Amino acid sequence: MRQARLILHTLLCLLLLSCNEQEKQTQEEELILKDDLGRELKLQQKPERVFSFASSMTEMLFAVLDTSTIVARTPNCDYPAAALEKPVVNNYPVDYEQVLALKPDLVFTVEGITPLEVAERLQQLGVPVYYQKYRSVEDIFTGLEDIGRIMGREQQAKQLTDSLRQEVAQINQRHQQQNAPQQVLAITWTDPIYVHGQNTIFTDKLHILGAENAVKEVFEQPYPALTREYILKLNPSVLLGGTKEELEEKFFNLYPELRRIEAYQNNRIYEPTDNLMSRPSPRVVESLRELEGFLYP
Repeated sequence: MRQARLILHTLLCLLLLSCNEQEKQTQEEELILKDDLGRELKLQQKPERVFSFASSMTEMLFAVLDTSTIVARTPNCDYPAAALEKPVVNNYPVDYEQVLALKPDLVFTVEGITPLEVAERLQQLGVPVYYQKYRSVEDIFTGLEDIGRIMGREQQAKQLTDSLRQEVAQINQRHQQQNAPQQVLAITWTDPIYVHGQNTIFTDKLHILGAENAVKEVFEQPYPALTREYILKLNPSVLLGGTKEELEEKFFNLYPELRRIEAYQNNRIYEPTDNLMSRPSPRVVESLRELEGFLYP
């Protein structure tokens, strides 16, 4: 009897020890994330299948991750070329059945791209959505490092961001002694007139280049609509948004009085590459170089 009790006690201890080890292992594998919107996400383990609802974020994923972990792209994701080989998932509106069929462990997106109610619905379906947001060029680099941390690719992300930061520093160094910064207005739409506001990455790009956003006021919307009277008061020295021929037809014919602005008078009108301007991605250095060519021809 005494021997049977000893055996039973030993088995109970082993069972308890096994349960404790399993619980400890589960806790170690569980990943708790907090995204840039302050939302807390709980994952059972490190993600192995991911994709993004934003074309800019897709570029970031391909820059850091093993491409085998990226399982889809949106219809607008056209860079890098490897992205075109991935299945397409609709993001406007979100096709929930497509998303579930892909079985992602995590979906990345950008503030302002995916409505919170969509993220909440996907969370209910067992698919967590992780948001990033950007207000500066540096935010892009920390976002890349964030992806590396989440996906276990810290070294790859750090090598990339170290290189990008060095290039940005070199560009910035060339334009530190600008006595009269050029005033730049960037149009995103012509009727009504929408522009890159003060609280956008575009403003930070201009600071790096020794220039300034002609829009000084901080509006509630990052891309505010401006009146022609407001633009006349801004009187930008550089206008971005299309070639002079294109804007002559689509913009200045609508608002002929704007031909009085300094940019028009001095023929300082340029067409930036849309994807470089609009996407906060690792190609931000390419965007800076393109803008540098416009500002200092």
